[in-house]
Amino acid sequence: MSADQEIYQEQILGLTRRHFFGHAGLSLGSIALANMLAGGGKVQSADSVNQNPLAPKNPMIPAKAKHVIYLHMAGSPSQLDLFDDKPELRKYNGKPCPDELLKGKRFAFIRGVPNMLGSPFKFQKHGQSGTELSELWQHLPKVIDKVSVLKTVKTDQFNHGPAQLYLHTGSSQFGGASIGAWATYGLGSDNADLPGFVVLTSGGKTPDAGKSVWGSGFLPSVYQGVQCRSEGDPVLFLANPPGMDRAGRRRTLDALKQMNDEQSKVIGDPETLTRIAQYELAYRMQMTAPEVMDISREPKNILEMYGAVPGFVPESDSAADPRTAYKGTDAQFANNCLLARRLVESGVRFVQLFDWGWDHHGVSPGEDIVNTLPIKVRQIDKAITALIQDLDQRGLLNETLIVWGGEFGRTPMAQNSPNQKFPGRDHHPYAFSMMMAGGGIKGGQTIGKTDDIGYYAVEQPLDVRDVQATILQLLGLDPWKMHYNYQGLEQRLIGVEGKATIPKGLIA
Repeated sequence: MSADQEIYQEQILGLTRRHFFGHAGLSLGSIALANMLAGGGKVQSADSVNQNPLAPKNPMIPAKAKHVIYLHMAGSPSQLDLFDDKPELRKYNGKPCPDELLKGKRFAFIRGVPNMLGSPFKFQKHGQSGTELSELWQHLPKVIDKVSVLKTVKTDQFNHGPAQLYLHTGSSQFGGASIGAWATYGLGSDNADLPGFVVLTSGGKTPDAGKSVWGSGFLPSVYQGVQCRSEGDPVLFLANPPGMDRAGRRRTLDALKQMNDEQSKVIGDPETLTRIAQYELAYRMQMTAPEVMDISREPKNILEMYGAVPGFVPESDSAADPRTAYKGTDAQFANNCLLARRLVESGVRFVQLFDWGWDHHGVSPGEDIVNTLPIKVRQIDKAITALIQDLDQRGLLNETLIVWGGEFGRTPMAQNSPNQKFPGRDHHPYAFSMMMAGGGIKGGQTIGKTDDIGYYAVEQPLDVRDVQATILQLLGLDPWKMHYNYQGLEQRLIGVEGKATIPKGLIA
């Protein structure tokens, strides 16, 4: 290699990513910025994005909902013990599973030939709609005519992490953008002093897929979910560090903004704009978030309505296995439901609640359907009912879509655990139940029907993609036209192929 070649090689190796962006005539950062400014089919000015990427945007199509509260039960509740009564299954309780239900199927944990497992709980019809519910639901029947139950949702994933990613990001692999990120990317937020997408967790752990289920993936990171808490500081690290007052923080941010603005002009990287927006949002949140997230400001009758207890910290948070410490009176999920109402009332676009502890395999104490499932239902039943009633009495239910469900269902057969004292079920991707209410949903509907033992859909099968498309459609975002160019493809929440349909009879 000649001396000139060695010098040229050193120059190439010395080029950093930012230098490359800064000196490329049409940099990748500029391309990404152009895509961001496209706004899913709506053109915005560079000035408006510089000011606030989360500024409210007009919907692409007529919208029925302005906000979403998505209640995800991580681990997946048993549809056969909550929504989908199967008398025929009870007749086969304890008998070996027929070979045709096992041949060619993949299960997470079932090996050999398991026994069939009928539900130990009674079911009853409720409301004018006659919707059938398990006896475990003591409060939900009060509002069931405002709820639609989807009995035939299916997924192509049977393990928690990939199934959660597929449900929330449209991809079973890491790197996809979550539903909440798509919503805020397409619509922004109605409150400049709060995040557009807020995440609340309960149950002692986060979902198996981790924080990727509320990440922004390939979208600019300003659209990712902000995890908040209903006790202590609402957002960790939001407060000023020791020795820094608000005036000092303002001067620091002004200096950072000036430097980032200069960098943005040179590089054109949208993440520089994101950084400015996030710093400014954090500064505004210092004044707004503590007030909005303080549920102790609620009157006593509202707290009792939800079963909320301000400042409540469950024993399960410090237990080695949170499931063994659950109590039906744990108020963490109730606190989060009340907080979700306060957030959408304040203009937050998308609020997602993740409640862990619904993986009832029956292998050990704390994870069976006879003992633990009733405890988990008691933790959420009153709060969900109160959320629907509270939004309704405030005139917010019609503009707030509520979604409830897990990442898949549970099998009609028992998991063949060596410890049969704790009956449980394995993962079941072929048919599971979800609920929707408010925000344009036609209440009192039961969508779809499964076979006599709840194994397959026999009427109106639905895919996870259909649920995703419905959420976007109700928000006024065309699920087929809304996309983001990444890796040479038009990325969509419903997949690049865009194979999704809106369930018949679901939307009012």
